[in-house]
Amino acid sequence: MNINATLIAQTIMFILFVWFCMKFVWPPIMQALSDRKKQIADGLAAGERGKQELEQASKSAADEMLIAKQKAAEILAQAEKRSSQVVEEAKGLAQEEGDRIVSMAKAEVEQEIVRAREALRQNVADLAVAGAAKILDREVDAKAHADLLKNIKAEL
Repeated sequence: MNINATLIAQTIMFILFVWFCMKFVWPPIMQALSDRKKQIADGLAAGERGKQELEQASKSAADEMLIAKQKAAEILAQAEKRSSQVVEEAKGLAQEEGDRIVSMAKAEVEQEIVRAREALRQNVADLAVAGAAKILDREVDAKAHADLLKNIKAEL
């Protein structure tokens, strides 16, 4: 065998091998590399989007937390205000009830005073009649002298 023929045959075989690889092997490999490159780029972009969404979610959560704290503070202020109003209303009602009880007690005392005065007048009138009866040494008839006794009661 001749070295030149072997070298030419090997060169032809190498060219055929390169052509075969470029025609049938290279495109799927390049397609797989391209797909993998695209997949990696998409994954990195999704990771970046996720990072941005996480930051945005953290920001919105902080904003929501601030709003919730403000609302809670408002609700507490309203509750304190309402409790103060309830206490003031209760004080007012208690004062009114106390005034009512005092006025009823005063009215009852006035009625008792009037009854006591009336009873005292009756007792004084009876004592006056008894005293007059002893003085006159005879009994004074209360029915007969009713007008006189009414005048005495009125004067007392």
